[in-house]
Amino acid sequence: MRPWMPFELIAALRFLREGRTQSVLIVVGVGVGVAVIVFMSALLSGLQSNLVRRTLSSQAHVVLLPPEEVARPQGDPARAALHLQRQAQRLRSIDQWQPLRDRLQAWPEIAAVSPVASGPAFAIRGDANKAVTLLGIDPERYDRVIPLAGRLNAGELRVGSGEAVIGIELARELGAGVGDKLRLTTAAGAAETLTVSGLFDLGNKGVNARNVYVGLRTAQTLLDLAGGVSSIDLALHDLDRAEEVAQRIAAGTGLTADSWIRTNAQFVTALTSQRVSSNVIRFFIALSVAFGIASVLVVSVIQRRREIGILRAMGATQAQMRRIFLLQGAIVGTLGSLLGSALAWSLLAGWRLLARDGAGNPLFAIDVEPSLVGIAAGGAGLVGILAAVLPARRAARLDPVEAIRG
Repeated sequence: MRPWMPFELIAALRFLREGRTQSVLIVVGVGVGVAVIVFMSALLSGLQSNLVRRTLSSQAHVVLLPPEEVARPQGDPARAALHLQRQAQRLRSIDQWQPLRDRLQAWPEIAAVSPVASGPAFAIRGDANKAVTLLGIDPERYDRVIPLAGRLNAGELRVGSGEAVIGIELARELGAGVGDKLRLTTAAGAAETLTVSGLFDLGNKGVNARNVYVGLRTAQTLLDLAGGVSSIDLALHDLDRAEEVAQRIAAGTGLTADSWIRTNAQFVTALTSQRVSSNVIRFFIALSVAFGIASVLVVSVIQRRREIGILRAMGATQAQMRRIFLLQGAIVGTLGSLLGSALAWSLLAGWRLLARDGAGNPLFAIDVEPSLVGIAAGGAGLVGILAAVLPARRAARLDPVEAIRG
């Protein structure tokens, strides 16, 4: 009756069982390496996602603006260039913004489009007078770009006629709450008294102290835009393609398109550097695991010279000897990956319980994708096989007579 396991697998398991202490130690070493890789990858991914989410909590992925006005010299261009100064940019509207809005909404890369009429103003309540940014929005469209409704601390996202939504910092400075009134005045002298319908907290103190949201028509009247909009905010399905989409829109429309990647260039550079550092650390962890497996298997070849020689004398081929040690590497890598996955899940569970702020809320969400665990486990198995290549070749090249004598 033929055994249900091939000869190579039986020999590989026997060698591992005889060197039980070495096998356990290297499996634990592989497991720790896999656990560190999975835990660090999940932690870094969660941290970066949280940072990006906080950064984009108050800004669109892409913002379209009218092209800058360029001063043109009159008379002799060579002489005029000596005195040419950059022209001051005034508040202008995007031409034909409604057809553009509808055209952009049909792009598969774009998730939401929101026209905005924005400009400087003063918020006045009693003796308090604060410089603010007035933003006229269509609340339904704007909430799909920046989830303002979900960040309200009080009241509702209502920006109908005579209503405004302000940040919690501005409300504190003005001493205003939901239902109170404040007066908005623009530089052109237009003014309107509005009722505070809601207070928001976007997690950015500057934004909370500066932004005042009103209806689109109200802002157009106060800013003298006559039915126009000063910008168009876009939300994308893929954040990483923001700069690519912005360049395509700018090339096709002639508008100025600023992506969040360009606006936050230093932040994006820091994230990229963090990813590179993480990849380097993971590489050296995998390298140390590979050297650990290889060193154990090399010692195993030396310790089992006689057994290897006997197997060769009994008819085992060089290919079979190579497969025995390759199987040992694969078994060690697989067992280590299973142990490492379990350790990683335990570490992440402990992190979720311990890493909390003063209010008891998690610092940031950590989601472990099954693909991450699968890649780490598969990588550990592959590393185990590759680490066993040299010991396997050495075992296959042993001369059976010299091995038995030695």
